[in-house]
Amino acid sequence: MSFRLLCSFPLALGVLMAQSPQPSLPTIGIIDFFGVRKASIDRLKKAIGAVEGDPLPKSKGLVEDRMELVNLVVRARLEAVCCEDGKAVLYIGVEEKGAAAFNYRESPEGTAKLPEEIVDTYLQFFEKLQTAIRQNDIAEDLTRGHSFMANAAARADQVKFLPLAKTNEAILREVLRTSGDEVERAIAAYVIAYVPNKATITDDLQYAMQDPDDGVRNNAMRSLLGLTILSEKEPRLGLKISPTWFVEQLNSIVWNDRNKAATALLTLTEKQNPQILAMLRERSLDALIDMSRWRHLSHALPGYILLGRIAGYDEKRLQAAWSAGQHQPLTEEIVKELTRKKK
Repeated sequence: MSFRLLCSFPLALGVLMAQSPQPSLPTIGIIDFFGVRKASIDRLKKAIGAVEGDPLPKSKGLVEDRMELVNLVVRARLEAVCCEDGKAVLYIGVEEKGAAAFNYRESPEGTAKLPEEIVDTYLQFFEKLQTAIRQNDIAEDLTRGHSFMANAAARADQVKFLPLAKTNEAILREVLRTSGDEVERAIAAYVIAYVPNKATITDDLQYAMQDPDDGVRNNAMRSLLGLTILSEKEPRLGLKISPTWFVEQLNSIVWNDRNKAATALLTLTEKQNPQILAMLRERSLDALIDMSRWRHLSHALPGYILLGRIAGYDEKRLQAAWSAGQHQPLTEEIVKELTRKKK
């Protein structure tokens, strides 16, 4: 298995990107770890077989196998993400013996299929999304509970999802929960967000967050992020988005799981909900500390803000330190305070 360089936005459709021709291997700009508490960092680095400035390793699976031979490591996962000054950010997720972990459901084996019109429209949308990404035209509006991109061509296909989702809600839900085809499940997880009554699909999407396939989970989390934003904007709709699986997913060894979960939790904790903050502190504190120390700034920001909220820091102080480039000292101050209270 070789590496694919992935941007955080197209990972929403990453299940299909695996079918694209492999790009040439980019250079590594940053290597960052998460989940490492007791295992030897030096031995893990040696297992990677590459350092910052080298090309990405050719075989993702081989490197993961070597890392899983390191003492105390149960599972390891590598992901290459775009970009730090045009170079790849290589994330190494590690699950150690006895550590908190996020577990997935067994893959379903059903035969349900989506209507061809939904699949064809999705594939057309995906092609236009790729063009938009190359043009760096990836802004989107999630305030309606589903995505509408600024890119006119991609948005035109997203508009088509509205009647398709309304007419086919039942089969979208069935495919999402039961289909043995992960591509079909991933498409369903994206298109189902366009149903008119969002309250009917929250349970289905939260169920899909434990899907064994990365692309399905990612699309489910993107759809739930839109619902989360809508629920905060329009509380009268009564949308109930449980924080539980987002909190648990911060302990995943998959970088994209953590990234999307943290982004959703930023919205869910905007009003300083004490129950969610307490849950984060109890179940995912170490994970957030790892994330806040990532060197790629946009990836570190959600962990940094969530840590500050858990510790009760004023939001303006957090933002001021970030804007001034002084977030790292403040991060370590917050970490010291939280870990001291934890003992």
